[in-house]
Amino acid sequence: MAAQSLSPRALYEDVAELLRQRIFKRELEPGSWIDELKIAQDYGISRTPLREALKVLAAEGLVTMKVRRGAYVTEVSDKDLRDVYHLLSLLESDAAGMVATQATEAQLAELQALHRELEAAVRPGQIDRDRFFELNEAFHMRLLAIADNRWRDQMVTDLRKVMKLNRHNSLLKSGRIKESLAEHRAIMAALLERDAPATMQRMREHFASGLEAAA
Repeated sequence: MAAQSLSPRALYEDVAELLRQRIFKRELEPGSWIDELKIAQDYGISRTPLREALKVLAAEGLVTMKVRRGAYVTEVSDKDLRDVYHLLSLLESDAAGMVATQATEAQLAELQALHRELEAAVRPGQIDRDRFFELNEAFHMRLLAIADNRWRDQMVTDLRKVMKLNRHNSLLKSGRIKESLAEHRAIMAALLERDAPATMQRMREHFASGLEAAA
C-alpha cells in the first residue's frame, strides 16, 4: 500500500484514523492479524506511533491485543452484537425522549430536513445505499447532539464503531433499507408530536429490527 500523507495533528491519532477507516472498509478483516512492521513501512513511520494508535483502537473495541501475539481486528460474536444493540437502544431511546420534549422548533426542523434527505435516497427502483448509510448515521448523531449529553455521545460513538465490525451490516439485508426508512418515519412523526413515550418506543423498535436484520 502506498504511503499516505499525515496531517499536523498528533501522529498516532492520524494513524489511528487511517487504520480505523481500513477496518470499516474491510481492508483489514475481523480476526485478521495486524502486521505492524508492514503498516509502519507503508506509512513511513516508526512502530512507536503505530503502537499508540493500536492502543486507541483497542480502547474503542476495534482491535484486540493478545499477549505475545500482537494485535488483531476484533471479531464480533453474536452476544457482542446483541449487547451493543441493547445498549444503543437504551441510550438512543433515552436521547430521543429528551429531544421530543426539549428540542427547539429549529432543532426539530434540522432533523426533519435530514429525514427528507433519507426519503430522497430511497426512490422507486433506485436506492442510493451509500447516501442512505451516511444520512442514517447523521440523523442519529444529530439527535444525540440535540439531547446534549457528552458522556452518552462518547459511549454511543464507541458502540457504533463496534457495530460497524459486524460482517453482515443490518442495512445490507434485502429490504432492510425500506424497513429502516419506515421506522425513521415513525420516529420523526412521534418527535413532531412531541410524544416522548412514543418516540422512545419507536426508537427501541428501530434497534430491535436492526438487530434482527444483523443477526
